[in-house]
Amino acid sequence: MLPPYNVLITGSTKGIGYALAKEFLKAGDNLLICSRSDERVDTAVKGLREEFGEQHVWGTTCDVRKGEDVKKLVSYAKENLKYIDIWINNAGSNAYSYKPLAEASDEDLIEVVTTNTLGLMICCREAIKMMVNQPRGGHIFNIDGAGSDGRPTPRFAAYGATKRSVVHLTKSLQAELQMQDVKNVMVHNLSPGMVTTDLLMSGANTKQAKFFINVLAEPAEVVAEYLVPNIRSIPANRSMKPTYIRFLTGLKAYSQIFSVKKNRNFQ
Repeated sequence: MLPPYNVLITGSTKGIGYALAKEFLKAGDNLLICSRSDERVDTAVKGLREEFGEQHVWGTTCDVRKGEDVKKLVSYAKENLKYIDIWINNAGSNAYSYKPLAEASDEDLIEVVTTNTLGLMICCREAIKMMVNQPRGGHIFNIDGAGSDGRPTPRFAAYGATKRSVVHLTKSLQAELQMQDVKNVMVHNLSPGMVTTDLLMSGANTKQAKFFINVLAEPAEVVAEYLVPNIRSIPANRSMKPTYIRFLTGLKAYSQIFSVKKNRNFQ
């Protein structure tokens, strides 16, 4: 599978999704972005086309919680790009809510679970169905988040629970593809670590949260610059082995925390 690659990223009109989009375009790939908002899609497509050219960027609205929307997304991809080499499931939500579960509204819980769990399942289903029939096959990357390693996420327990399920779903899909003897599609995990997005910063209202954000969080552009070459190396090397690409490893996190404590840089 030689570059340029055709890349689809859900939830890619802002934050880490948009930063990833720009890095793929810098590498010469073709890109399909999507979001629930017509306005955000239009704005993002316009900005990216001005910078990288109209022939490399496409965009459409898609609510990943709705099966029909994701099927339309696949149809749009086939019509404009013919095939997708790399599909990144980035769309996620915390309903911009940081509070104990006992205080969470029904609406917030439904938003988080349907976006992060149901939406991911629907996207994986449709991506696999699309890619298994492509001569080039394809690679799916599921983005994890806080809670994916099993550590508690107080004040956003529902979000953490959904992100824990990302890891399990990916492993199950890997096992299913192997069981079905599918050799041209692989599902991977992608871990951006702590990224200074609106979603993260909306919860920075406690001393502990401010400390960890100050020590560990990185701008989306910095994270994308690291992740994209590692993502692209997988199809370039013809690898069909499951991969977990991590920006913030445990060793790196402990090193940064220790360094800050030692040098007393944090106030």
